[in-house]
Parts: sequence; C-alpha cells; structure tokens
Amino acid sequence: MKYMIFVIDVPGNTGNPDEMTAIDAFNDSLEAEGHWVTAAGIAEAGRATVIDNRSDAGVVQTGSIQTTGEHYSGFWIIDAADDEQAHALAMAGSKACNRKVELRPYLR
Repeated sequence: MKYMIFVIDVPGNTGNPDEMTAIDAFNDSLEAEGHWVTAAGIAEAGRATVIDNRSDAGVVQTGSIQTTGEHYSGFWIIDAADDEQAHALAMAGSKACNRKVELRPYLR
C-alpha cells in the first residue's frame, strides 16, 4: 500500500544542516528498504494559488486554503506493507525532519 507523509511546519522554519543530514539518511533508508516512492519540499503557503474552475468559474485566489500558522512544507510518498509499518515510517520521518507529520493512505 502507498501512503503520504505530509511534513507540518510553521513559516520561516527552514531546515538546519543537522535536520537536512537526518532527512537525507531517512530518505536513503527508505530507498534501501524498498519503501521509497518519491519526496519533495514545497514552497510556503503564501506562494500557493487556489484555483476553482468548476462550471468554468475561473476563480483564482492567491494564498492557501490553510489559514492557521501551520502548513505543509513537504511530503513523502512511501510504500508500506500495512498501516503499522506506515506508522513506524512516519514516526521515523517525524524524528528525521524534527517536525510533526500527517500520515494518510494514498488512494487511487
């Protein structure tokens, strides 16, 4: 099964060198153990654009739908045998990046 691990952050909290080293090591372990699908950092919420073109509405809104100080700053898509393994990998990811994470099953 595939899962998404979203990294939860606050504005201006860029990763320090120790965190980046830990994240690289975590990524390497995901790859070595066959759990790696992909991962990336994403721009801060202020650089988001919400687009609603249902029924050709053409609505474009600058900024994120998230209005609290917390936002997603990155993600992993992982392959795990079951929820228990996905939880364990999310715990390791949270420790590596030194941030809260949100785990969700990846639906197709």
